[in-house]
Amino acid sequence: MLKENLMIKILNKFDDICFLVILDGKEYKIGEGKPTFTAKLKESIPVNQLLSSTSLALGEAYMSGNLEIEGNLYDALDHFMCEMDKFDMDKKSMKKLIFTSISKKNQEKEVRSHYDIGNDFYKLWLDETMSYSCGYFLNDNDTLYEAQVNKVDYILKKLYLKEGMSLLDIGCGWGFLLIEAAKKYKVHGTGITLSVEQYNEFKNRIVNEGLEDLLEVKLMDYRELKHSDMKFDRVVSVGMLEHVGRDNYQLFIDCVNNVLKPHGLFLLHFISGLKEHPGDPWIKKYIFPGGVIPSLREILNCLAEDNFHTLDVENLRNHYNRTLLCWEKNYKEHIDEVRKMFDEEFVRMWELYLSSCAAVFHNGIVDIHQILVSKGINNDLPIVRWY
Repeated sequence: MLKENLMIKILNKFDDICFLVILDGKEYKIGEGKPTFTAKLKESIPVNQLLSSTSLALGEAYMSGNLEIEGNLYDALDHFMCEMDKFDMDKKSMKKLIFTSISKKNQEKEVRSHYDIGNDFYKLWLDETMSYSCGYFLNDNDTLYEAQVNKVDYILKKLYLKEGMSLLDIGCGWGFLLIEAAKKYKVHGTGITLSVEQYNEFKNRIVNEGLEDLLEVKLMDYRELKHSDMKFDRVVSVGMLEHVGRDNYQLFIDCVNNVLKPHGLFLLHFISGLKEHPGDPWIKKYIFPGGVIPSLREILNCLAEDNFHTLDVENLRNHYNRTLLCWEKNYKEHIDEVRKMFDEEFVRMWELYLSSCAAVFHNGIVDIHQILVSKGINNDLPIVRWY
C-alpha cells in the first residue's frame, strides 16, 4: 500500500491533463476534468525507478506488459507527452546510459544494433522505397509512398542537380535517394553507410535498376571522409546526424567540407531540439543507443566555422508526425508477422517507439529541419526560394 501511494504521489504531478490509473482494482484519478485515457497496472512501479528515469520506468513497464493503455496508445501518449518536461532523470545514475563512447568501433556497434535488425522486418512497415526518414506530404490524401517520393524529389530540387554532377549521400540507408538522383538527373552517386543490411540491399538495388555505371555504395564511417581524396559537387545527409554525438558535430561538418567542391551545396536533414539535451534514457537503451538530437543553433554554428553559407532552413515537424503515424499503422497491420520474428517484449517496444515518437513531434518536443548551405558564396543559384 505504501509503494502504491508513493507511486500515485509521483504521478499526481502530471496534473495538467486528466487520466485514470487502475492498480489492484483501485481507481486513481490524476488531474481535473474528464479522463483522456486509462492506464492499468498489474503491479506498482518502484518509486526509485520513476525518480531515476520516468521514461525508462514507464517504458519498461509497458514492454513487460505490466502497464497497459486502454484505447489508442498514440492518443494517450499524445496527451501525456505534453508534460514531458516534468519527467525525472537522475543524470548521475543514468550517466553510463546517456553518455556512451563516440569511438568508431562503438558507434558502428550502436548503429548496427538498430539498422541491422533485418531488412525483412523493415519491409513490413516501411513503404516500397524503403525510406526510414520523414516524408513530405504535399497533399492531404498523399500515401506514405507518395510522401517519401515527394521528400526525395524535394531534396534533389533543393540541391539544384545537373547531369554529370557527383553526389555523396552520408548515411544512405537502402539507397532510394541516390537511385532517384541517378534516374532523374544522371548524376554519379556514392552512398556510405555502417549498416551491413543496408549496404547489401542497396548493392542489389543498384544492379536490379541497371545503375552500376552511375552509383556505388561503401561500408564506410563518415570520419574517413576527413582524409579522403574524393570530391563531390553536392553532399546530402538525411537522418544520420543524430548518430554522430555532440562532441563530433564539428568533425562531421569538417568531413563534409573536405569532400565538397568550392561553391558546392550541402543539404542536411536531421531531427533537432530547441535546446541542447543529452537524450532520453529509454530511447537510448532500447532504440537508438548513443543517439543524440542536435539543436538547430549548434549545427548552424558548426557550419559557419567552415565558411558554409546558410541558404535555407525549413522545419518539417508535422510531416514527421504524419510519417510516424503511417509507420505505426503499417506496423500494427503486420504485428502478427513481427511476432514470428521477435518476442513479445520487442513487439511492444517497437509499438511504443513509433507511437511515442509521433506524439513527441506533435507536441513540439523535437523538430526536424532541412538546412541547405553552400561552401562559400554561390551566386549561380536562382534567387527565389522555390527554384
